[in-house]
Amino acid sequence: MIRMVVFDMAGTTIDEDNVVYKTLHQSILEVNIDVTLENVLLHGAGKEKKEAIKDILLANGITSTEIIHNTFNNFSERLADAYSILPLKEQMGALALFTALRQMDVKVVLNTGYSKQTAELILKKLGWQVGTQIDWLVTASDVPNSRPFPDMILLAMQHFGIINAKEVVKVGDSIIDIEEGKNAGCGLSIGITTGAHNVAQLQSAKPDYIINDLMALWPLIQAENSQSQKNYNDEKNTIIT
Repeated sequence: MIRMVVFDMAGTTIDEDNVVYKTLHQSILEVNIDVTLENVLLHGAGKEKKEAIKDILLANGITSTEIIHNTFNNFSERLADAYSILPLKEQMGALALFTALRQMDVKVVLNTGYSKQTAELILKKLGWQVGTQIDWLVTASDVPNSRPFPDMILLAMQHFGIINAKEVVKVGDSIIDIEEGKNAGCGLSIGITTGAHNVAQLQSAKPDYIINDLMALWPLIQAENSQSQKNYNDEKNTIIT
């Protein structure tokens, strides 16, 4: 029985025109390191943002902690400015799906490689609140280890008293989202093509499913819970002789 779905934010439940990676790309170009946006997405998508910068620069032969630190500070300032003026919107079908899941008593959790401050700014701009549109928010700021480590999912499970990770679904638009779900032992780890990575890239992480829009998740959850209920009823009705 699925009891909780953990959704990534940017690119998965929120349509922000890839501004985070465009901003990250620009911040790296400004320290005179010639990388493409595709390279930024490949090495940085879904990660805690300082770790993303470190990995992108490392892939381009840069190990200087000073450059990493300066690039992160520049990126953080630029991103705050971008989000202050950007007209954010939900990914198509997000709120309808959240409502349907919560009516089924399935917890809706957002998790992200953003800091808590940035994530809360995004929610405020969208008008989403914990306890109304979603059940909880967990960010890279809340845990010792960000993706692909399972810490954020495990913290959400602990928060809602969920012991069995097979009762949890993870949905995200990047390879590292899928890896996070698998590392947590989630019942389903699902890639979505609305954000950072394409089908071939998502497939490399061996997700259980790849979907093209959020509402495609709904029949998968229904099928999982219907099968769980059937198995429960079958066991309940079995007569042991």
